Amino acid sequence: MAEEITQSAEHWPSNYFNYFTEIEEHFQRARGTGLFLLSPLDWALIETWKNSGVPLEAVVRGIDAAFAKWRARKSGIRQVNSLAYCAQAVIEEARILANAGPAAPREAEAPFSASELEAFLGGNARRLRECGRPAFSEIAASLDRLAAESGEYLRRLEELEQRLTALEDKLLASARSEQTEEDLFQARRELDSYLRPYRGKMSASQLTMLEKQFLDRALFEKTGAPRLSLFYLR
Repeated sequence: MAEEITQSAEHWPSNYFNYFTEIEEHFQRARGTGLFLLSPLDWALIETWKNSGVPLEAVVRGIDAAFAKWRARKSGIRQVNSLAYCAQAVIEEARILANAGPAAPREAEAPFSASELEAFLGGNARRLRECGRPAFSEIAASLDRLAAESGEYLRRLEELEQRLTALEDKLLASARSEQTEEDLFQARRELDSYLRPYRGKMSASQLTMLEKQFLDRALFEKTGAPRLSLFYLR
């Protein structure tokens, strides 16, 4: 999936770091219920799209297309209760955009200030230390160093995001090494309950990516560790 639709991050659009909230709000508007809360599966799905380089525009168009089809069919489904219902439409819209050629690059300033970036990085370092896991201390120290250079990184956000992704990978590897068999069983059991209605509507590669993101998110919640990516700077 990713190799077909990945977009370049060389010139990020202005709403790039609002990817999660833009999708959440658009789905709520399309559904007509502003108070509707996305499920853990929905958040994992959004992260799968983000990591695969699915443009925000494709997700928005896919949501609209899926709801248009649902309303036209007047099917027995009383209400769309998961973003997963829109998954195939999103991928189709991403392919359409990819076939149309790359969009004109747009330079954009970061949607946050140097002080906000420093507070985010430093705050995550403190939260990692509060987890009480020795392996997290080294990651916290790296975040402190990045926070001290936040003003410089404000002009090199792609590099910073890559460094934060590497630190998240290191954090997850440490957390997995301490995960018990029962922890993994319960996480997979929860995953299956969410995924069961949609397994026949996604490809094997899509399901594999979604399962990984779901289990990773569950591990973050279990350990109490913060998400380090700039996508979580709100």
